[in-house]
Parts: sequence; structure tokens; C-alpha cells
Amino acid sequence: MKKTYERAALVVTAQQYETNQGLEDGFELYTKVVTNGWISPENLVHITRPDGTVVCPFLRNRRGVTFIREGDYIIFDDDNERHVCGADKFPQRYKPVDE
Repeated sequence: MKKTYERAALVVTAQQYETNQGLEDGFELYTKVVTNGWISPENLVHITRPDGTVVCPFLRNRRGVTFIREGDYIIFDDDNERHVCGADKFPQRYKPVDE
């Protein structure tokens, strides 16, 4: 039988993704992402390297690999695992905490 659940209150540390901050676990060639059809390439962060190759940053965690899109937030768990949260969902799920 289905039940209704409410998400438990959770305080997180997060940072909106920026390049050159070391927030990603790695990069995949943009052409490989598009060719393999892993995900829609819409709004993916693209980084052009000095040699002209274009790569997309990603995070790897127990759920698998998540490519980072423009405006996404990186959430840092207490156990050092990181997750990506879309810019469209982040303000609905998280409110600033007064410190």
C-alpha cells in the first residue's frame, strides 16, 4: 500500500557550480556525451580546453555519474559525497539558514 511521506528537514552546504573551482570529479568529451545519448545536451556546462577539445564536467557518486548543467548547485554531504541539484529545483528544496 502506498503511503505519503514528507521530506525530512535537512541542512546542507552547497555552492553554485563555477568552473576552475575543482568542484567536479572529471570531464567527458562533449562529442562523446552527445554521441552516446546519455542525456540531453541542453544547458550542459561546456569547457573549451586550449587544444580546442570541448568537455563537460561531471560528479561521480553512489548514484552514478551526473553531468553538470548551467546554474546547478553542488551539495556537500557530511560524508563527503557530493550531489548535483538543478538551479530550478534548488530554491524549492532549500532555503538559506541564518547563521
